[in-house]
Amino acid sequence: MRPHARLGSMVLRRGFASTARRLDNYAFVGLGQMGYQMAKNLQSKLSPTDKVTLFDINGESMKALETEMKAASNGAKVELAASAFDASKDADTVITVLPEPQHVQGVYKSIITDSLPVKERIFIDCSTIDPSTSRQVASTVSAAGQGAFVDAPMSGGVVGATAGTLTFMLGSSPDLVPRLEAVLLRMGKKVLHCGDQGAGLSAKLANNYLLALNNIATAEAMNLGMKWGLDPKKLAGVINVSTGKCWPSEVNNPVAGVVETAPANRDYRGGFGISLMKKDLRLAMLAAKEAGANMELAEPAFAVYDKAEKQDNCQGRDFSVVYRYLGGKE
Repeated sequence: MRPHARLGSMVLRRGFASTARRLDNYAFVGLGQMGYQMAKNLQSKLSPTDKVTLFDINGESMKALETEMKAASNGAKVELAASAFDASKDADTVITVLPEPQHVQGVYKSIITDSLPVKERIFIDCSTIDPSTSRQVASTVSAAGQGAFVDAPMSGGVVGATAGTLTFMLGSSPDLVPRLEAVLLRMGKKVLHCGDQGAGLSAKLANNYLLALNNIATAEAMNLGMKWGLDPKKLAGVINVSTGKCWPSEVNNPVAGVVETAPANRDYRGGFGISLMKKDLRLAMLAAKEAGANMELAEPAFAVYDKAEKQDNCQGRDFSVVYRYLGGKE
């Protein structure tokens, strides 16, 4: 599961805002592992008088989700669209969950055209991309007079998306927050308003940069202690009541047998994929360069994930598999 961002200084909101304007028509674009489950939760919690229009480049995924939604016999009406534009043209709220910055740019370029009826829409992009690209898309939406574009990347992984327990890190103007909460809290449990547009992505990437480093350091420390003959459970016990304590040591420990629920006990299957960690680290490095922020450990850390991902016994596994890459005892 993707770890929750620990952003305690930000405003934490729970429950539906009573002042939020009701939005009847929704578009949902991007039905990958995360988007599929998010759209399913959204539709099931809407009124039967509402409508959700789905689009994904994978037609089979669209049809499968439509079948599941209709079989449940509750929630909003469901329609399939032939394109992202068709899904969005009548929508009050458009939600996008896409893999990379270029996909976000391409989808919004196809939506924001002269043919799109002018409307005060809200576009909620839950993709994890760089803040600069997100701001460019927001500017395009604003210049077209088509409403507001906000960033709301999430934490919680596929497990959280399925259970409806995601945490959203929101970048938007404060006046939009109640309206946005009414949508996001149908797909998750927490909304952290991080600041204006782009701030949600900045907060998420800063958190995941720290996570990337902590994960490698935990793997190295566990490997070092075991080379010295320390019992891994006892070593983890010391770390987790001392200053070295962190999420990778306490919850996602890379040594099998230390934390029962950690991916290390399942040959590093499931969890937060190493390719996703590598992607987030790359995006954080790009954003840091644009901001003029010096990050001395970024390139060495990226090299570790890059090399580990290329090993057959590490590919497609949880990012804690760097312990295996480092030669840790299993």
